[in-house]
Amino acid sequence: MKHSSLYILIIFLLEIMITKQTHRLTAALRWICLILLGLTAHIAQADNTRNAPSPIHQYTLKNGLKLLVKEDHRSPAIVTMIWYKVGSAYEPLGITGISHALEHMMFKGTPRYPAGQFSKIIAENGGEENAFTSQDYTAYFEKLDRSLLPLAFKLEADRMQNLSLKAEEYNKEIQVVREERHMRVDDNPQGLTFERFLAAAFLSTPYHNPTIGWPDDLNNMKIEDLRQWYHTWYVPNNATLVVVGDVKPENVLAEAQKAFEKIPSRSVPITKPHKEPSELGARKVKVNAPAKIPSLIMGYIVPSRASKPDSWKPYALTVLSGILSSGESSRLPSNLIREKQIASQAEAYYDMYSLFNTPFMFFGSPSKDHSLKALKEAFQKEIQLLQEKPVSSGELEKIKNQIIAQQIYSRDSAYEQALEIGLLASIGLPPDSAEKDVEKIQAVTAAQVQAVAKEYLAPNRLTTAMLIPQSLQPESKEKTR
Repeated sequence: MKHSSLYILIIFLLEIMITKQTHRLTAALRWICLILLGLTAHIAQADNTRNAPSPIHQYTLKNGLKLLVKEDHRSPAIVTMIWYKVGSAYEPLGITGISHALEHMMFKGTPRYPAGQFSKIIAENGGEENAFTSQDYTAYFEKLDRSLLPLAFKLEADRMQNLSLKAEEYNKEIQVVREERHMRVDDNPQGLTFERFLAAAFLSTPYHNPTIGWPDDLNNMKIEDLRQWYHTWYVPNNATLVVVGDVKPENVLAEAQKAFEKIPSRSVPITKPHKEPSELGARKVKVNAPAKIPSLIMGYIVPSRASKPDSWKPYALTVLSGILSSGESSRLPSNLIREKQIASQAEAYYDMYSLFNTPFMFFGSPSKDHSLKALKEAFQKEIQLLQEKPVSSGELEKIKNQIIAQQIYSRDSAYEQALEIGLLASIGLPPDSAEKDVEKIQAVTAAQVQAVAKEYLAPNRLTTAMLIPQSLQPESKEKTR
């Protein structure tokens, strides 16, 4: 149906409403909402058919650099990203935080482009640039006009092989990293609690260590450590170059070959598999800090897409997370915040796109008249309900549609598309996995949701971290136990 026909229908229905008696107004409004929902779905389905996702073009250069290109011609712009397959999960004790520290130093110049020049050149050309480090990867990106693709490649290729890593620049920048840790973790009670939660939840998997690094490691890190880390991991055969935007794949390939192919490849360390020891009982952490309100984290270690690639379970866990915490009508905000008023905040979180097993988490803060113990019991009752009673078909379909819609709409942005493609490639999944995962999420059944709730959200698998404001000690000691 054409959009103009929709507007005519709306006007026609409104005119009918105006001529009717007032007591019929509510019923008429309900009918209009139903008609509009149906028409909107019809139009969206037609639009999706016309705008099917572009394929991801995949190349490998002679030196092992992977190149992934996706066309998006809606604006004359591009997003370029280069992903290095190294993050905090690759770091041994003694140099935790080194991947993030090196990310900072990647902006401190090369002989050709001294400190500050990279960012200045991008800004002078009307672009944006930045970087981020995670447990599984480190990535750098630029948003530019399509004509500036050769510039982005030239700058990234230069710092892939020629980073200066001067001691005087490092001595200044490591202070910035330490201050960042103070701001995000040491002086942030919620950040500190989350760090302690991960350290307790993961005993042997590298996710035990914080991405920003442990304080003592940052205090003792040397420029020589960064030089070795850079020369070990920042090589073309350990990198993925992603380009999304108003481009032709064959032109991108030609520019990538010109900029990157002369950089020699080097062997990189082979990472060994990591597996957590069996759970022998629940784990508990208490953090006493100068917080304004108490808060709670509950978590269970569950599989990810990469750690269990041929299983339906990560998809069922994704749907389970949505049932608990996908919008204001989902169970946690509806039951714990509005109805029972036990919590002022109540959320669940699970991300299936990580290299190793990952936490399925519950976050929350109790309302003024309730304790952390009451909030924990309320979370556990919601878990028990999911384990004992399958979700209804209506609730299941609603949540699956919300999850799928969120994934699809996120791809309206070239940046989000590049982010998705690079992330998947960096954890060893096909770069188009997310598009195919939509069908697998749609296929999840109520029985599968109930099964993963029973298997993974078990009491002996639970790690709990409680943030107890110092002002509540010792008088609330009994309440928070």
